[in-house]
Amino acid sequence: MKKKYFLNLIFTFLISLILLSCEENTTPVVEEENDVLSGGATTTDFVGSLAFSQPAPNLSQENLDKHIIGDALFEAAFVKAPAIINPGLGPLFNNSSCVNCHIADGRGRPPFGAEQLETMLFRISIPGSDEHNGPNPVPGFGRQLQTRSILGYDTEGSVTISNEIINGTYPDGTTYSLLKPNYNITGRIGSGFLYSPRVAPFVFGVGLLEAITEQDILALADENDLNGDGVSGKPNYVWNVQTQSFELGRFGWKANTPNLIQQLAAAYVNDMGVTSPYFPTENCADGTQCDTTSDDPEIDQHTLDMVEVYLQTLAVPSRRNYNDADVKRGKEIFKQVGCNSCHTTQFTTGTHKSIPELSNQKIHPYTDLLLHDMGDELADGRPDFDANGNEWRTPPLWGIGLVSIVNGHTNFMHDGRARNLEEAILWHFGEGENSREKFMNLSKSDRESLIKFLNSL
Repeated sequence: MKKKYFLNLIFTFLISLILLSCEENTTPVVEEENDVLSGGATTTDFVGSLAFSQPAPNLSQENLDKHIIGDALFEAAFVKAPAIINPGLGPLFNNSSCVNCHIADGRGRPPFGAEQLETMLFRISIPGSDEHNGPNPVPGFGRQLQTRSILGYDTEGSVTISNEIINGTYPDGTTYSLLKPNYNITGRIGSGFLYSPRVAPFVFGVGLLEAITEQDILALADENDLNGDGVSGKPNYVWNVQTQSFELGRFGWKANTPNLIQQLAAAYVNDMGVTSPYFPTENCADGTQCDTTSDDPEIDQHTLDMVEVYLQTLAVPSRRNYNDADVKRGKEIFKQVGCNSCHTTQFTTGTHKSIPELSNQKIHPYTDLLLHDMGDELADGRPDFDANGNEWRTPPLWGIGLVSIVNGHTNFMHDGRARNLEEAILWHFGEGENSREKFMNLSKSDRESLIKFLNSL
């Protein structure tokens, strides 16, 4: 069963209720492993193309109702004003709906062949920082390259990607190859700016990440590597537009956003050109402000709140094949080579301020939500608050083995350059290089066991 778009949100709401009643969405039974329930009581054992799109099974009826409304809003496609339903697209944008970037609530990828950018975007800036230590906007173009526009406006630019092949050999003689992407940006924006390619991450489990206490995250930080293990872990402190203060960053490839609702509102305005109470100013050609006399902000606080609840309450997929001998072996190797130094295996969430079902859950996200220097090989050279051009937030690994089923590809890393999980490991340099070298020195069968373990998450 595939999700469909409906312009009429009431109709979508009714259809969602029908679909929900037909879908099996139960919490799996724990047999042996203590980390099968990746999202605690929010875990689902649903496997299939909608594995990332299930509501958490422990939701109250009230929060389930909000989740369904938010689901419809997440799928709503915006159009150019004036329009009866969902006006406000653009004038400059990257996509027309949330779900068109986060397809089936999953991961994006770089374009294949002659495809246009669909689930990938480019952050832009110039050297220096703004008044809040954030990226310095490109004059007239802001902090994100908009590659599409409505009639009457010119796009800011377009991107073409070419790949350089890097060949290598394991110590045991097995060969491998990596793709290094090269980007060419042309158009009105010109040249001389910094840019950072980003593919859309999957969006389930974000409410649980929001519920991890700041104290638990900071306990993992070791910015000066006092323990001498070659891994530091550094928090990013970013600007909260609502509280007008600096807070711990949790979301985004560089942990540049403090909370989910700000991340969401920023996506509306930057990705779709849709204004909200958080960001009421349009993305317009040459930096000029568009006519806001009639319909700004184009979505209200209620819309933001409902979509926020939807994202917060998406279920986390359970582990699979966890009793397989190779998977068990791979789990041990994951720790032996030090992957868990950054991909922290377990947290217990604190008290979530608005969704009690997310509170006090033992979860297994495989992230520390901290910044790590990944070396020059992955550097974008673009600072983002306290993150420098070499640093990236550790991405969660839960659900990673289902990306091929949900999204039909196995592209990983912040720009999707890795064509599979093996290549993703081989792109680890900087703080990840020690683990990379240990992985390369494993036997072929042990390398395969580690990959099988990752695919069980």
